[in-house]
Amino acid sequence: MSATSLAWIALVVSGGLECVWAVALSKSRGFSRKAPTITFVIAVLASTVLLAFAMNIIPTGTAYAFWVGIGAALTVIWAMVSGEERASILRVALIVVLVGSAIGLKVVA
Repeated sequence: MSATSLAWIALVVSGGLECVWAVALSKSRGFSRKAPTITFVIAVLASTVLLAFAMNIIPTGTAYAFWVGIGAALTVIWAMVSGEERASILRVALIVVLVGSAIGLKVVA
């Protein structure tokens, strides 16, 4: 497997961990709950390390935009699936555009 492929895999995993730490941060209730706080710290560190690794190969702007897009989309999807936020056709369409844009950045990189 090429270094570029590994960088993109690391970036996807890092984006997924962004969702994990965002949800854990919310569940920590201002760091007052132990398990979500520990989950947040581990996920944010792992996400940042993988993002830094990916940025050694993928240009910073592309990597960061992809990371934010994937993390934000997964976080919103999680919130809708868990019932914390309402789902609508427009929201789902906008998530599709967001993910499509992130994939587009990978295609043209």
